[in-house]
Amino acid sequence: MSTWKRLLALLFAFSLVAAACGGSDEASDGAGTDDGTTASDDGEAPSDDGEASDDGEMPAEVLTDYGVTDDTIRIGLSPDLSGRFAGLTTPLTEAQKVYWEKVNAEGGIAGREVELVIIDNAYDVTLTIENYAQLAEESDEGVVLISQVTGSPHNSAIAQDAIRDNMVVVPLSWYSGWADPEFGGAHFELYANYCIESMNGVQFLADKVEAAGDTPKLAIIGYPGEYGQDGSAGAKLAADALGIEIVFDGEGQVPPGEDQTGVISQLIASGANMVWATMGPADLGAVFGGAAAQGFTAFWSGNSPSYSPALLGSAAAPALDAFYTHSTYSTLWDSNDSDGMQEMVAAMTEARPNDLIQDVYVWGWTEGMFARAVLEQAFANGDATRAGMVAAANEVSVDFKGLAPDQDWTGDPNDYIIRETYMYDVDLAAFNQVTMTEYAALEDKSTAGSGFVAEEGYAPFVSEPAAAFEFTEPCFVSAES
Repeated sequence: MSTWKRLLALLFAFSLVAAACGGSDEASDGAGTDDGTTASDDGEAPSDDGEASDDGEMPAEVLTDYGVTDDTIRIGLSPDLSGRFAGLTTPLTEAQKVYWEKVNAEGGIAGREVELVIIDNAYDVTLTIENYAQLAEESDEGVVLISQVTGSPHNSAIAQDAIRDNMVVVPLSWYSGWADPEFGGAHFELYANYCIESMNGVQFLADKVEAAGDTPKLAIIGYPGEYGQDGSAGAKLAADALGIEIVFDGEGQVPPGEDQTGVISQLIASGANMVWATMGPADLGAVFGGAAAQGFTAFWSGNSPSYSPALLGSAAAPALDAFYTHSTYSTLWDSNDSDGMQEMVAAMTEARPNDLIQDVYVWGWTEGMFARAVLEQAFANGDATRAGMVAAANEVSVDFKGLAPDQDWTGDPNDYIIRETYMYDVDLAAFNQVTMTEYAALEDKSTAGSGFVAEEGYAPFVSEPAAAFEFTEPCFVSAES
């Protein structure tokens, strides 16, 4: 994916907060069990079945192994705080920090305070593997689950270790392989996957082209690997289902962070009137901007996080306003009146008043909501071990309170994968990022935002190809997998 620092130099500066927190826990003084786990020592006999009692109380005895003591729950994160996607991941991580600050202020989980252990992966696969080994330590320094790991190849590199270690992982990646139990059995993706998102996006673009009186001609361009090629695969499935001609197949042909002249030339020569892209913001800016500068006009969209509001600080802003539609997996900052949105906006404003409003706070907040649901289910089951977390994650149904589609991970993946995504028109007139304090003081909140306007009927929506799609395996499988 793209080099974010190059985007900052090209556009405008983001203020990055390389957050790190953690600490050590004292070992639980509960009695040991035969399998090496411990039980909280409260002097009462364990429940017969480990389930919560009829009156909703926690079981008298709760099994633990790593990351949980009598007063602390350790949760790990391995986000990109200094690499290519730091501009996206830093505020997202900040939102999860605020989420847990709020939970702790309200009494924590099962009477325990949640402690975050955050280690920057710098968008580096080797460093991510090292981070995972540290977080997965079978000691007081380990964590009980990992609520964020940035990057598709990064998560792929630890996927089998997570299964072996019974470590619940929330990937900041929407690769369709996470729904494959053999590959992503310990990874619990939030929202739709790249493949499904592409199906929805291609139908949206085709609808726009047809509404303009033209016949859809599709160009597909993307990075190599689980991100780019999973997105490209979904676009091809949609084109086949809808009878759309692919006039340029650039799957895996966008070299991350390199010169894009060749891709731009092929794109212009293709005669495409719709483009589906799967790359990073800097490379999207280079390809889109380079093509637009040479008079190429087509309707564009692409997998998140291809687009960034930072691109509206570039010379390509007018063309983006005219031709680009942002595809994503959830609602945006303060975009509805749901309970979840009101709770998040109020908490973020109080806790981080001088930070800019950001749509990606929704992702960090919902990561926290998922992890909380897993923890509460595990404690209700009387099993707060790592294996107990995996079992709980396969039981929970999470109500995201209007922030994102409600979700569960039970049964057949074809039945539970999320198929709805959201389309937002890029509107330069709506681009005005202010601090949360400034935003709260505005009488007309519509005058501030990241430059997005919901596409009526498409936020959210499920396309015909996505609705009919039968998930039996990942849309893309790397030869290295």
